[in-house]
Amino acid sequence: MFWAVEILAQVLIFMVGAALAVVVVLFFIDRFQTHDAIRRNYPVIGRFRTLFTNLGEFFRQYFFAMDREELPFNRAQRDWVERAASGHGNTVAFGSTRNLGITGTPIFVNAAFPPVSDQYAQSVPLVIGPTARQPFEAKSIFNLSGMSFGALSRPAVEALSLGAAKAGIWMNTGEGGLSKYHLRGGGDIVFQIGTAKYGVRNTEGDLSDEKLREIAAHPEVKMFELKLAQGAKPGKGGILPAAKVSAEIAAIRGITEGVASISPNRHLEIDDWDDLLDVIEHIREVTGKPVGFKTVIGSIDPFDELFQRIVARGSDDAPDFITVDGGEGGTGAAPMPLIDLVGMPIREALPLVADLRDRYGLHERIRLVASGKLVNPGDVAWALCAGADFVTSARGFMFSLGCIQALKCNRNTCPTGITTHDRRLQKGLVPEDKFEKVARYAEGIVHEVETIAHSVGVTEPRKMGRHHVRLVQENGRSVPMSQIYPAIRPPA
Repeated sequence: MFWAVEILAQVLIFMVGAALAVVVVLFFIDRFQTHDAIRRNYPVIGRFRTLFTNLGEFFRQYFFAMDREELPFNRAQRDWVERAASGHGNTVAFGSTRNLGITGTPIFVNAAFPPVSDQYAQSVPLVIGPTARQPFEAKSIFNLSGMSFGALSRPAVEALSLGAAKAGIWMNTGEGGLSKYHLRGGGDIVFQIGTAKYGVRNTEGDLSDEKLREIAAHPEVKMFELKLAQGAKPGKGGILPAAKVSAEIAAIRGITEGVASISPNRHLEIDDWDDLLDVIEHIREVTGKPVGFKTVIGSIDPFDELFQRIVARGSDDAPDFITVDGGEGGTGAAPMPLIDLVGMPIREALPLVADLRDRYGLHERIRLVASGKLVNPGDVAWALCAGADFVTSARGFMFSLGCIQALKCNRNTCPTGITTHDRRLQKGLVPEDKFEKVARYAEGIVHEVETIAHSVGVTEPRKMGRHHVRLVQENGRSVPMSQIYPAIRPPA
């Protein structure tokens, strides 16, 4: 017994000695380094500042932030997605935790005599691109926004593909090209063409008609989306860090393995609206499928010119859809000034674009897709009231996969395996399990938007208009959205 105590004492003495040695070494390192003033003035203990700073975002998320306080998404928003994705009931008790006095809060106008239960509101398919050789009948009002293979991991793309197919929604490839993982589910796909034209570029980086035809030959590919800009980084091309450019991703994109992939800030061959319409018409002719574009609104004035050019050229030259991304949109990597300060928010931009489209008589020709931080049923219902035909979400579906908002998307260290190519971390994401959550989330959104539509007294969610929602003003009172943004078209 005595010898065991003696060994334990020796072990403890050794550990204390080793710890003191480490402290002494760190003391001299900190005292004589020159890049950190805190550590130089307060050796060793100054290191705790960096530690606590790095851990602060996690402690705030779990212990200090209230349910409605966090950014970019608060706990209440994330919890709704988690409950929907898990198949749990989304009913709540006692009362709302939402502060209904915050300026801009939407309040839907319930009907005095809503339809009886057997007249429940149901969304219906809507045709996009009626003049294309192969129009697309889109089944769902809510769909999956663009996230590329590269920004997302292989198992994440597979899970999204399988889930989107099960829910009957479309999946946007993002600008990184079409992979076998996008095709795994067999569902509808929108192929996005970014400024670098990954997946459809020739050796010089220009658009290749041959590769366009190859992509269009996949029956799953229903539409093409030309990306002019995205909400998180208007005026800046896509950024894929070198750590994420694997051999497989390099082959799909047509770039060099292990080298950061930075796309041009715009399509070099598109200098004005006529150039844009020419490129759209060319892609539509080559592929036979509907073609639209995605952009961010900085000012509405240039888009007035766009619609003038469409009318002058004829509606056959019109884009089949326009995706309006809000300045609050997200991404895997972008400069902070662009994320924080550039681009009109979706709640201002969408009504303005919808009114322009309708003013020029193009409501039935051009479909509007709303994108930008719309992850819960109220967000989607608001967008439909504002004039959108469809809503897409990226981060909502990331939450359904298990994203914990760790804010590590650009570091290849995502702890949930969603945005990393580290095989060890990817093991945590099992597509065969997660795809069910993806599907349930999409179905949950549609179901609850239909619930709102039924409450306001319409038979289909797209029949909701601006008079069906009120917006809280600075004085605490709400006014109809139709008073702030008078609709060009009469209510359905």
